Amino acid sequence: MVAEIDGHLHAAVIARRNRAGRLEWCLPKGHLEGVETAEEAAIREITEETGIVGTIHRRLGVIDYWFTGDDRRVHKVVHHFLLEAVGGYLTVEGDPDSEAEDVAWVAFTALPTTLSYPNERRLAAAAFEILQDPQRRWTAPPDAPSWQP
Repeated sequence: MVAEIDGHLHAAVIARRNRAGRLEWCLPKGHLEGVETAEEAAIREITEETGIVGTIHRRLGVIDYWFTGDDRRVHKVVHHFLLEAVGGYLTVEGDPDSEAEDVAWVAFTALPTTLSYPNERRLAAAAFEILQDPQRRWTAPPDAPSWQP
């Protein structure tokens, strides 16, 4: 989820506790519900975890990893998308699982030292590179409502 704030690009990131109880800053993500597409799930999960409504502009990549749950190993495949913020306000109150403890707009230049996971830092760098190219960056349609973070 990306917004331009005071002329600089920012991403909405969440803080949540890992299994050891340590607070980690990460990209919002979640799982499919019912017959949702990956795109629909991304929009819903990001809105739930950050309070921000967004529009998908492109796929960013897939992160495939394993972790150890309470009694078994779990395989996760996470599809990441580049979303432009179009409404809402930062809040974790809509997170039904109460996993997100905090949410913040973080400047892209600070993401390498803020995000906890190397694979998410790589995705953020790829998004930043895309957003630097005016040919690849989105433009708002003429009837889009104005919105300020």
